[in-house]
Amino acid sequence: MNIDRIKNARNIAIVGPYSSGKTTLLESLLFVTKAIKRKGNIEAGNTVGDSTPEACKRKMSVEVSVASTDYKDIQFTFLDCPGSIELAQETYNALVGAGAAVVVCEPILEKVLTLAPLFKFLNDWEIPHIVFINKMDRCAAKYMEILHALKNVSSRPLVPQQYPITTKHNCVGYIDLVTEQAYHYQSGDSADRVPLPQLAEEETARTEMLETLADFDDDLLEKLVEEITPKPAEIEQDLKQELRADLIVPVLFGVAENDYGVRPLLDVLVKEAPTPQNTAARRGLKTRIEGDTLAQVLKTYYTPQEGKLSLVRVWQGTVVEGMSLNDQRVGGVYRLQGANHEPIQEAYVGEIVALGRTEGIQTGDSLGDGKLRLKLPKADIMPPVYALAIATKHQEDEVKLTGAMTKLLEEDPSLYWEQHGDTHEFILWGQGEIHLQISLDRLDRKYNLPMSTHLPQIPYKESIRRETKSHGRYKHQSGGHGAFGDVHLQIKPLSRGEGYRFRQSIVGGVVPRRYIPGVETGVREYLAHGPLGFPVVDVDVTLTDGSHHAVDSSELAFKQAARLAMTEGMPKCNPVLLEPLLLLKIAAPAEFTSGVLQLVSGRRGQILGYEVLKGWKAWDSIAAYLPQAEMHDFIIELRSLTLGVGFFTWQYERLQEVPDKLAKSVIAAR
Repeated sequence: MNIDRIKNARNIAIVGPYSSGKTTLLESLLFVTKAIKRKGNIEAGNTVGDSTPEACKRKMSVEVSVASTDYKDIQFTFLDCPGSIELAQETYNALVGAGAAVVVCEPILEKVLTLAPLFKFLNDWEIPHIVFINKMDRCAAKYMEILHALKNVSSRPLVPQQYPITTKHNCVGYIDLVTEQAYHYQSGDSADRVPLPQLAEEETARTEMLETLADFDDDLLEKLVEEITPKPAEIEQDLKQELRADLIVPVLFGVAENDYGVRPLLDVLVKEAPTPQNTAARRGLKTRIEGDTLAQVLKTYYTPQEGKLSLVRVWQGTVVEGMSLNDQRVGGVYRLQGANHEPIQEAYVGEIVALGRTEGIQTGDSLGDGKLRLKLPKADIMPPVYALAIATKHQEDEVKLTGAMTKLLEEDPSLYWEQHGDTHEFILWGQGEIHLQISLDRLDRKYNLPMSTHLPQIPYKESIRRETKSHGRYKHQSGGHGAFGDVHLQIKPLSRGEGYRFRQSIVGGVVPRRYIPGVETGVREYLAHGPLGFPVVDVDVTLTDGSHHAVDSSELAFKQAARLAMTEGMPKCNPVLLEPLLLLKIAAPAEFTSGVLQLVSGRRGQILGYEVLKGWKAWDSIAAYLPQAEMHDFIIELRSLTLGVGFFTWQYERLQEVPDKLAKSVIAAR
């Protein structure tokens, strides 16, 4: 095995907010490295990434796309990740196997905050990353202002490696702050070197770069104190060491649509990005070429041609077709280039490839052969925040729904589905409206399962406020044996959350013991639909008296008598409608906290308090109670209020009474 193949591999995730130009950057990277002869574009739907119908329809990335290229003897594998916050699970799963990330953003001050969740994940996982400010031809703010805004959302020090050369607010080139050489962009070619312009802010940016690096290098600090200019090679070595240790965040820029700044980005990745050995060491693993194989699944695909494919990062050993991983035979090894799959003989340490026919293996799984069965850490599954009730448009399709949903959830672990025990609806949970619509489109396209949707029913309950006594007699005669049952019930409310309780205080055998189960069954059946039309909870029913007939009585007759008694008595107990109350933990930037409090209060919510969100820079955590009836589009409004970055977790808390006015409309609708 060639050790150089491992040293010369780089796995780079391209991440960033929606519309920042990640897929356009991937096209440019592939084009300038001659992996493709002609660039595609988003509008035409012919890019290497975003090739699925769901992506083309929405003109956005909807799943991780993989592409490889060679540049200066380095084999690059790029993971183009979705930017929508609703599809963040895809991005997080892929980042687990990346050696480094390029964070693509726009030069718009108001949008910088959208990077906060991504920076948080990268920092928590200690994934080295570079910021690439795209669309610099549309930059309205000053470069140093953009850097300052970025510093406010990153817990790692930012290190600018370039400074823009502009004419009339148009970026025409850059100054390399390491070498202090200036370049003008050239369409379709490398930038031309030009005389170094004297820009005061460029000197400030370079000083910031050197001072930040000096925080990690005593020799460099000593030179700066003595006013000795460090050599470019020394600066490059510092940049490489600190980036690979995830101590700094280099900043570059360009215009990916015109290939401006893409070659300098590639050069930085060649010089500074971690090798597979660096990445493995950071994860506490030994990158051994020989011996047991260790890999991890980053993404699951179901394709028309190869069936199930598992995208894996090889951490140790090699992967070859026919070998057994986790007791599953590998049906093929493929290098992906967007929608195209190239069969290869084997995959080495550090490579990201797809494995065929790995049934029973899920996204995030650690794969091993032999005795090596380490469990590598994987990204947490994002809790669901948005739901739709779904049903097949054609009744005959119901039989294949479960199998299709199983595959859909394998591809996207952030989905969840259930059949609700009260409403009996099939509920599909996810991260937002777009997320669920993409999933439903896949069901239709891949499995020929068109679905209809509607808002899920709220699982209202009802209870009672006062006690009563009731009597029910069931008597029926139709020739031969008749039917007779006679019961007296006492109905009382229980404290909220106690549920249902049935008791009997019969004396003298007026209701024979063998008929009492029938009474309880009748009570239970009635409680499924109370006087308001909803399941009844928190009620105590006691069988106090009754009578029977030696010939005509039966368990069925007493069940009917109990139902009659409940039907007579329950409306007299002052029934009340109940709704589920949820406990929400909302996270948002501190500047939006007051707006979040108003949002909760405007939805009949109760604020419990708020505090600084631990581990987040200038974010707050708000605790609140919110009725489930107010939750459906809460995530949509929260994201709209917080530039798309606010999120929450929730759990069921208890049932509470519905206000009278609202209760009347709910009951009328039922």
